[in-house]
Amino acid sequence: MKALFDQVSYKTSKMVTRQYSTSFSLGIRFLNKDFHKSIYAIYGFVRFADEIVDSFHDYDKKQLLDEFKRDTYLSIERGISLNPILNSFQEAINKYKIDNVLIESFLKSMTMDLEKKVYTEEDYKEYILGSAEVVGLMCLCVFTEGDKNAYKQLKPYAMALGSAFQKINFLRDLNADYVGLGRNYFPNLSLSELNEKSKVEIEKDIQLDFDKGLQGIKMLPKKSRLGVYVAYIYYISLFNKIKKLNHKNILESRVRIPNSQKMVLFAGSYVRNGLNML
Repeated sequence: MKALFDQVSYKTSKMVTRQYSTSFSLGIRFLNKDFHKSIYAIYGFVRFADEIVDSFHDYDKKQLLDEFKRDTYLSIERGISLNPILNSFQEAINKYKIDNVLIESFLKSMTMDLEKKVYTEEDYKEYILGSAEVVGLMCLCVFTEGDKNAYKQLKPYAMALGSAFQKINFLRDLNADYVGLGRNYFPNLSLSELNEKSKVEIEKDIQLDFDKGLQGIKMLPKKSRLGVYVAYIYYISLFNKIKKLNHKNILESRVRIPNSQKMVLFAGSYVRNGLNML
């Protein structure tokens, strides 16, 4: 009868994904259905950990995160958790034999959010590795379905794409991170020093990651290529919108892509895939 509980757990992860991220949810729809449960599970896990460090200001965040870490590893070891998010996550981890090193790196970055407010170059790279690149690698484990050679070949491209996505998040959330949470992820740069020159330098770095990430998307198996490309199209559109803005604008408000525009972008992605243009 655990199958019924597993189904409830999967639906919970799916609901969390849809509530928190319209764009990510739409991207998952373009993946082969074989991957839906596991990718929803990974997103649900990542989102809950992120919420602990970003949102639960009236609670002991460290204690909550420590308990979440403990319960995560227990669920993987036991093959079950009464927390439906962790139950669906452990199922994905055990099914695709995802290395605990990736989980450890992610949770370390979440811990950094509790402790650090200003990031050095070394901190910045470590944080991006744990908060974004290894999440991309968890998904890649699912997409390659146990093919170790394919995983090894695609690994650097998946990391670059995850890095690009995270750096875009940093740029569009500059004000919220600094004013709301007191964080500044970009090393050696205070918000008072942000100008067009420094903004362009950050954008050049992001473009390199995007270029490498796109190469990897074209190498992905067909079952996952379109879904990842849809995510790429969303973030590159967000990136292009940010590039057109003055540096002062991104400090004043969060840059968004309207849902109506997202649908147009994703429809175009579907057509390009159908025409074998990816």
